[in-house]
Amino acid sequence: MYPYLTCFLLLFFVLVSGCQKDPAQDYNLPQDSDIQVFLNHRNTAEKQYTDSYRKIQRPGDNLEAVIIEAINSAEVSIDIAVQEFQLSEIALALSKKKQQGVKIRIIIDNNYSRSWSDYTQQEIEGLPARERDRYKQYFQLIDLNQDGNLSKQEIANRDALVILKNANIPLIDDTADGSKGSGLMHHKFIIVDRKEIITGSANFTLSGIHGDFSNPKTKGNVNNLLKINNAELAQLFTEEFDYMWGDGVAGSQNSKFGLDKTWRSPQTISWNNTTVTVQFSPTSKKKDWQLSTNGLIGKTLDNGIASINLALFVFSEQKLADILQEESEEGVKIKALIDKDFVFRDYSEGLDMLGVALSKNCKDEANNNPWKNPIETVGIADLPPGDKMHHKFATVNHDIVITGSHNWSNTANRNNDETLLIIQNETVAKHFLQEFDRLYRSARVGVPKYLNNKIIKQKKQCS
Repeated sequence: MYPYLTCFLLLFFVLVSGCQKDPAQDYNLPQDSDIQVFLNHRNTAEKQYTDSYRKIQRPGDNLEAVIIEAINSAEVSIDIAVQEFQLSEIALALSKKKQQGVKIRIIIDNNYSRSWSDYTQQEIEGLPARERDRYKQYFQLIDLNQDGNLSKQEIANRDALVILKNANIPLIDDTADGSKGSGLMHHKFIIVDRKEIITGSANFTLSGIHGDFSNPKTKGNVNNLLKINNAELAQLFTEEFDYMWGDGVAGSQNSKFGLDKTWRSPQTISWNNTTVTVQFSPTSKKKDWQLSTNGLIGKTLDNGIASINLALFVFSEQKLADILQEESEEGVKIKALIDKDFVFRDYSEGLDMLGVALSKNCKDEANNNPWKNPIETVGIADLPPGDKMHHKFATVNHDIVITGSHNWSNTANRNNDETLLIIQNETVAKHFLQEFDRLYRSARVGVPKYLNNKIIKQKKQCS
């Protein structure tokens, strides 16, 4: 009898262990009380919402709802610095808060500071193809009854910038310093009552959060947001905002953007089980690279012992690729997913990691360094056509996250207004690790056949 009992128990334990949740599949991860993570492509039946523009039910965290909830909680002030602002529901929430006496200030990039509904037909026809497509998307967003015309009521209720203007909400762009705009004002953050921060990779656009209006299969560019409750950290963000705001609308052009801002070294704040380091770009070329935001990324990558995972829109910073090569040769397991529009361009460090190179007009990129011991764990996430890999994060080991608005490029490092956060917190890291595992599970990695053929053909042409 006992042998049968033993076999039964062994079978029971095998079945039980087989039914246990894989951490990568467990979408009910706990949130840290002070830093919550939100992901708009989080794929789970428990996380469903209907976006208020397309009326489409879809999985994932509703990033717009996170933003609106933060706005609704404000009692004193709201400061927003975001590259692009199109979502009318956010604008309407801000309008209500303005009526309640909450002080609101908004900064956006000058390329997106004019309402699309202001454009004349002649101006629209003169736009580049990409910008005309953007206009078409935004037109459809405002055209509530889809009759092909924009009524005054539709513009007043659906054009985000018009809503802000009608509510007398102060707004400036990065020409407020008297320039034409140096780099991009690429920030994506909100400060509420100078104690709470919403920040991450998402712009306030339909394609950035929910999906394209004309393509119901899209889920929005793959993005993340963090909700951080820490007054000391919020003060650092407020300092960055105040440099850019200067004396505000119609002021004496004392706003400071880009390299005109006072350079500040990384600042680290620790509380409870969390350590956060923040640095704002850009850093002048006159300063050592190690002191820059990319330098801070490099120092963090140096902490890699077991694993480093990258989920990036663009990766073109050679020095970071060289650091990763050293980590790989020391046994650190490295995986990388890069947006399909950038991963195989001649300047992409994804090529270096795969050990291959593309020249431009038969000239190699300066300091190009394809890995002598390449890895095959670099590739493209399987996303709905039209959606972009817009993350800018990396996980280091099991407890460190690099994130923010900062792309891993020289332009972000030396020209743009950007946010970089280094977060050491195991609970936060689990969410980003889970997100990477989800994306990597169906990714296409390695050197694709068409690229290999292109490299062979290029070598023949340039020899």
